[in-house]
Amino acid sequence: MKKVINRKWMKIASIYVGTVIGAGFASGREIIEFFGVYGIKGIFGITISGILFSLIGGLLLLKIFNNKISGFEELICKIFGKKFGLILDNIMTIFLYTGFSVMVAGSGAIFEEELGLSFNLGIIVMIVLSFIVFLFSLEGLSFINSLLVPLLIIGIIFTSIYLNIKEGYYLSNINGVNLTLKGNFLSSSLLYLGSNSLIIIIVFSSLLSLIDSKKTAILGGVSGGIILFILGLSILSSMLVYYDEVATMDIPMLRICNYIGSGYGKFYSIILWAAMFTTALANGFGIINKVSKSKYKKLIITLFCLLSIPLAKFGFSNLVATLYPISGVIGFVLLIFILVIL
Repeated sequence: MKKVINRKWMKIASIYVGTVIGAGFASGREIIEFFGVYGIKGIFGITISGILFSLIGGLLLLKIFNNKISGFEELICKIFGKKFGLILDNIMTIFLYTGFSVMVAGSGAIFEEELGLSFNLGIIVMIVLSFIVFLFSLEGLSFINSLLVPLLIIGIIFTSIYLNIKEGYYLSNINGVNLTLKGNFLSSSLLYLGSNSLIIIIVFSSLLSLIDSKKTAILGGVSGGIILFILGLSILSSMLVYYDEVATMDIPMLRICNYIGSGYGKFYSIILWAAMFTTALANGFGIINKVSKSKYKKLIITLFCLLSIPLAKFGFSNLVATLYPISGVIGFVLLIFILVIL
């Protein structure tokens, strides 16, 4: 029994990490925006954020287990009532669709800009692989995250250690700024949690079958938060070393990877794609979980994947700039309601 419990909390932790560590995280862009701009103070900010991810992760999963929540629709109907809950559920379905489309667009961008391949090929590869995983529902999501998350962890931590040793742990941006449009490093920590809250809540609300005890819930959430903190700190330390050079770049991690070797940038492109893939699966899973027992499951999955193509054509950066701030606000408000009411 002990081995089963251990395997389940590790699966939950890997799903947690795979859900959050999307394109913005792994590319270094989010880390610069939320923490790197504050210089050394950003380390305090990301530490606070890591603590919050651990606490919120454990608390959310514990509430899911205690209330036997088996899906996002059930969760919000329990909090807001059936009528308003169904309206909110439909709104969230739209956000999940757009979130999946953002990652599909990101896949096309990586294939075209970093790997020298066709943009459309990148879209097709992401959609086909997502379709296959969706057919296996939670088992597929858990299996893929168990495979890819260790790759993400190893790649990000190795990159950070190598570059910091190479540069003698010299930080080019120590002082940073005191205030930005996001406030200070403390408010940035809260905003960063908020920007990821919606997708975390949606995915967590579908993990009941993996949570067999309070211990599993707490271990899965807390350990996932700790891993996210370690990965965030690893990327931040690299960003602070090369801050003056990469502060305004869309994908700063790819630039600094060239200091390791000409081919390492290509390898990190694969890591970045894997991060997009796990986040795409998290977004899609929020919808697919609803139809897991439907006789039209394959048809719905096919339509969902194909309908992401038109939106993906708008481009990765345009979609991120438009959709992420809105989902961040909704996610943060919903998080507060869950913690207070549920």
